[in-house]
Amino acid sequence: MNPRIYLSLAHMGGQELDFIQEAFDTNWVVPLGPNVDAFEQSLSEYIGDGRFVVALSSGTSAIHLGLILLGVKAGDEVICQSFTFAASANPVVYLGAKPVFVDSETDTWNMNPVLLEEAIQDRLHKTGKLPKAIIVVHLYGMPAKMEEIIRIAEKYEIPVVEDSAEALGSSLNGKKCGSFGDFGILSFNGNKIITTSGGGALVCRTEEQAKQTKFYATQARDPAPHYQHSNIGYNYRMSNICAGIGRGQMLVLDDHVARRREIHRLYVDHLKEIPGITVMQSPSPTCDSNFWLTCILVDAQIYGLTREDLRLRMEAHNIETRPLWKPMHLQPVFTNTSAYIDGTNEYLFNSGLCLPSGSCLTNSDILIVVDVIKSSNKLIN
Repeated sequence: MNPRIYLSLAHMGGQELDFIQEAFDTNWVVPLGPNVDAFEQSLSEYIGDGRFVVALSSGTSAIHLGLILLGVKAGDEVICQSFTFAASANPVVYLGAKPVFVDSETDTWNMNPVLLEEAIQDRLHKTGKLPKAIIVVHLYGMPAKMEEIIRIAEKYEIPVVEDSAEALGSSLNGKKCGSFGDFGILSFNGNKIITTSGGGALVCRTEEQAKQTKFYATQARDPAPHYQHSNIGYNYRMSNICAGIGRGQMLVLDDHVARRREIHRLYVDHLKEIPGITVMQSPSPTCDSNFWLTCILVDAQIYGLTREDLRLRMEAHNIETRPLWKPMHLQPVFTNTSAYIDGTNEYLFNSGLCLPSGSCLTNSDILIVVDVIKSSNKLIN
């Protein structure tokens, strides 16, 4: 039995400990500090477009604060991509607002602009008011159709929260993901392109928005000599230790993105002639995915096995894979939530599988995965 091949493990670059040691040596073992400031600056420079970045405890907290700054309140509606992780939609509920789910298109697997506009018009007709915000996700690192989505959002004057948790390093027409929306979201969970062991960030358009984010993220303490609070705040700031890991990870970010893209290329090359297996690819040269995870679709009638059959075969060979995200409108917690669906994300969920894609994987690891896919095919064997 081969050693366990994981889906996406954290991949250290070697210099993270230098920044952590610096924090210990200077006794900055607290939230905030020089590592946090430097990490935010490096992220701002990387995202570009004059954006300001605030490092936080998670990508979920970033979405939460972004919605607060947009004025989302109880009873409001927020349009969300259905095909995503629950963290994209949960903060809507934190605020007492209501998610409205929109299906995906088949080119990028992200929010369908046609259904988005249909949802906006229908909510306006049924409720008499427009949704308060739109949360779009760059799933698995693949940029969504942002130009069309932004055009629709501007038409109805609805702000966009751009969930780039999986898309650090991806770009569309040369513009970095995270810099299209009114706010962008980043995640540094242990399985992402880079990690801070946990953590996230809110990408803001203005310095004032960044100041407001920091205010709410540090318990919304008023400027007084005593502890005084006129607003509800949150304990959402990143620690100086975690930010030290992030500073070290920024030094290898480009290498990690390049390796994920190379792993995707290997999968494409080795699986292109396997009947019933389709590797997700960028729909155009201007859509430059980081390929955080390489995903395949399994046509059971052609391949001879279902996606779940293949997942179990992989597990039997000590290989970790994962079904694509179960759509939010099918989740028990969101039963009876409004949804504008054409069946795309249900098909993707039933047919799709995420393959091991971590930047620390070797070419030999990838070939082991490929061999299991090939040996399981009924037409080849």
